[in-house]
Amino acid sequence: MGALIFAVKAALAAIPNVQLNALLIILTVIFFGWKALAAVGVYVLLEGLIFGFGVWWVSYVFIWPLLVPAAMLFRRSRSALLWAVVAGFWGLCFGPLMYIPYFCILGGWRGYWAMWLAGIPFDLVHCASNFVGTLVLFRPLCSLLERIINQKRKG
Repeated sequence: MGALIFAVKAALAAIPNVQLNALLIILTVIFFGWKALAAVGVYVLLEGLIFGFGVWWVSYVFIWPLLVPAAMLFRRSRSALLWAVVAGFWGLCFGPLMYIPYFCILGGWRGYWAMWLAGIPFDLVHCASNFVGTLVLFRPLCSLLERIINQKRKG
């Protein structure tokens, strides 16, 4: 699942802040519970290995794993609307969380706020794309994963 998250993000890389990471992590939590942390670890490691271990990567080390306990709160739900709201909210939270390591580098609060405020349009796109992508794709991907898992169990 971690490699899949990475591959899907790479496939959508030409469209800024449009990605399915949150949806795929949510689905991983629904089907595999806390094991989703391992998939997130693989995803984050692949990001660093391919794109370098910069300050942005430090943010990924804590941002993406934070989605796992957030999703665990609603793990039993199969509501596409609920998950779309969660994913959309995550898109809004991503920017403020992303710039936490920059707080030290950019001279404290002033640098942090400057980075975050400049990124708000991207956060809004991230929110909207997460919401719409999850609303549209949650049910079909959930059904697909259920079929794959059931086939594997049957042997």
